[in-house]
Amino acid sequence: MDIGQGKMVFATSILVIGLLMAGCGGPAKTGEKELAPETELGITIGSLAEVFAFDTIGVEGYGLVGGLNGTGSSECPPQIREYLAKYILQQLPEQKTDIEKLIRSRDTAVVLVQGLMPAAVSKNQYFDVIVSALAGTQTISLEGGWLYRTELKTAGGFGITIKVLADAEGPIFIDKISTSEINKKAGYILGGGMVLDEYKISLALRRPNYRTANSIRNRLNELFGEDTASAISPSQIVLQVPAKYKKQKQRFISIIKATYFTQTQETTKERIRTFVRKLAVSEDKEQSEIALEAIGNESLSKLASLLNSSNEQVRLRAARCMLNLGSDRGLNTLRQTAMDKSSPYRVEAMEAIAAAASRNDTAAISRRLLRDEDLDIRLAAYETLRKLGDITIRQRLIARSFYLEQIAQTKHKSIFVSQRDEPRIALFGTPIYCRDNIFIQSADGNITINAPSGQKHVSIMRKHPKRANVIVQLKSSFELCDIIQTLCEEAIVEDGSQLRPGLGVSYADTIALLKQMCDKGAVQAEFRAGPLPKIGLIIKRR
Repeated sequence: MDIGQGKMVFATSILVIGLLMAGCGGPAKTGEKELAPETELGITIGSLAEVFAFDTIGVEGYGLVGGLNGTGSSECPPQIREYLAKYILQQLPEQKTDIEKLIRSRDTAVVLVQGLMPAAVSKNQYFDVIVSALAGTQTISLEGGWLYRTELKTAGGFGITIKVLADAEGPIFIDKISTSEINKKAGYILGGGMVLDEYKISLALRRPNYRTANSIRNRLNELFGEDTASAISPSQIVLQVPAKYKKQKQRFISIIKATYFTQTQETTKERIRTFVRKLAVSEDKEQSEIALEAIGNESLSKLASLLNSSNEQVRLRAARCMLNLGSDRGLNTLRQTAMDKSSPYRVEAMEAIAAAASRNDTAAISRRLLRDEDLDIRLAAYETLRKLGDITIRQRLIARSFYLEQIAQTKHKSIFVSQRDEPRIALFGTPIYCRDNIFIQSADGNITINAPSGQKHVSIMRKHPKRANVIVQLKSSFELCDIIQTLCEEAIVEDGSQLRPGLGVSYADTIALLKQMCDKGAVQAEFRAGPLPKIGLIIKRR
């Protein structure tokens, strides 16, 4: 890689931009039906200060993938080899590892690791990364590999002494479900990146002034509680996200920008009248909803009048705003929307409940929706209950690789597999059984699930990954949980006895087999795969 002075300057610029990316909304659009333009309503904090928050930022690094069974490469650019040798020594200071031999092995491959750190990021937050074999090397496939811990810096920052923002490690996941051709030289690590530091939101005054900074600080602490804002200089105010907005950091940023610098009883009434009317009649309702929430509890009585609107979107937005302000009247409307099978806003209502309602209310509504006929609603309820750690979801870690989750409280049998954030298989309507008289085989022919008619068990066979002439066969019951565990668990042998049977099949192969079983009717359940990470090759090589 060419790391010349020009690239160093470019990379440093990218770092500064990435760490200080912010959004400051432009002037609100005015329309014929608005009662008053924003200039007549007062000055917002967003017009006085730029809001700086960590937006999605590209990170990258170079790492080593192991466990490739001869499909890797011994090739590695000298500069990357030198870096990896030093880094591996730091990771394994007490182990006598021949690093050069490790890098040269065909069982390993040097890779480029890329990711997008999420918006409003928090320390120890996880995100997906993509791993790619280096161009021009002899690497054939990364399938079955494991990325050793890799440090990630701002994209374009390799070779420059800059802060490490995150690290990444974990098993390689290769998409085998989509109809596109499988590229085994690239794969994802689901939830494999981890943010190393907490990044605070800050305000930068366009015209530095101690009095203005202190006034903004006092205004925000009055609205959101003490210690929300700290004026550390005439030009900068550092913000802590209040507990009620921990799940809605982006919304909190929007509210900060929409908060008015000063208020009086008369101006507050005029602002409420203006934005309630705009919420009811304007096409762009987002700005009005945020503005009313920024005003606070004084908006509640006028917002309540919108709960009877004939426009369902108006009802949803008013109810969400009210719930965020602590009113149960908003919760009742959102509950009705979430339960309404004809509403196009059911999932949005469910998400609003999950973000702001009490744990008990959220869990009770979500449990009811687990029995809904609509799979999208069941999935939204499941995701909510999962985050709550609710007992309706039984969870088990399989092979230290993914979670197998069972949800019994639904009569509709379905299978959800994630391909983003964290690998997991969720079985709705358990127990789910496989029928007999089936023959399922993986695309490469290495894994077979077979149950002839009348057979009392399912035979699961796998060709040994390192010894082509060896085939391992295990038996399973017809229950799908048992089949998944037999496929995936690692075999444990002690004193010559196998304590736990398992074929060590990867998560990617397993979900591809599950899809095939559903498609062929071997399992009577609706199959749904979640979307792949929105990363792609995020950084064009320069």
